[in-house]
Amino acid sequence: MQVHPKTYLQLISRLWHFRASPPRDRDPGSQGASPLLVYIAIVLALLLAVLEVDIHSARLQSLGLLGDPIGINPIFMGP
Repeated sequence: MQVHPKTYLQLISRLWHFRASPPRDRDPGSQGASPLLVYIAIVLALLLAVLEVDIHSARLQSLGLLGDPIGINPIFMGP
């Protein structure tokens, strides 16, 4: 996959806004978490939740927590 320079620069500029520059006179132990770190943690937690539901979908269907896949048009289902 080739990334175009303009797209790469836009991504870098958006990530730059998440960067939290610590003040020089503050104690490093009392600092809060970086917004970028919080964003990455949330995205990884959501990805883990999706993968767990996918892995245990048969058990969840037997408990009635997931919908009945028979009612879904097969054209919309993945491979």
